[in-house]
Amino acid sequence: MRSLVCGALMCFMATINVLATQTVRRVVIYENLATEVKAPAEALGSVDAGDLWVTLADLKRATNFVLKPQGVCRDEFCFPIPKARKSAFLSDQGSVTWFNLSEFARLLHQPVAYDAEQAAWYFGPREEEHNSYIDSLIAPDFKLPDASGKQHSLSDFRGKKVLLLTWASW
Repeated sequence: MRSLVCGALMCFMATINVLATQTVRRVVIYENLATEVKAPAEALGSVDAGDLWVTLADLKRATNFVLKPQGVCRDEFCFPIPKARKSAFLSDQGSVTWFNLSEFARLLHQPVAYDAEQAAWYFGPREEEHNSYIDSLIAPDFKLPDASGKQHSLSDFRGKKVLLLTWASW
C-alpha cells in the first residue's frame, strides 16, 4: 500500500512539475520574421482577447521598436502614444511593462491577422510601406531628340511632370 501511495504521489508531483514548466507558445510574425514571445500571467487592460501584449524586451526582439519618452521608435521613426489612451498601450505587471502590439498596429493602420488556435499574430506592412515599391520604378536616365533634333535627357525634367509614351512591336 505504501509503495502505491508513493507511486501516486510521484506521479502527481511529476504532473505538477510539467504543468508548472509549460508556457503558452505565442508567435509574432513581423516583417516575415517569426519570434516566439512570452505570455502575460494574467489578462491585461484590453477587452479584446485577440490583442497581443508583449514585454518591452519582446517588442524589441520581434519588431525592432523600442519605447522612448517621445513614443514607440524604430530608427528615425517615432510614433507618439496618445496620452489619453496610454493605458490601452501600456500596462505594468509587477516589475514588467507590457505593450499592446495590436493596439499599436491599429494606431498605424497596420493589418493584423490572428490565429487563436496556433496563438500566432501576423502583422502586415504598414500603410506607408504599401506604396514603397514606387521608388523602385524610377526610370533610368536616357537621351532622345525632340522634333527639331535637339537632344534632351530625362534628368533635364527632374521635378517636373513628364509623360512617357512607349510601345513595343512584340
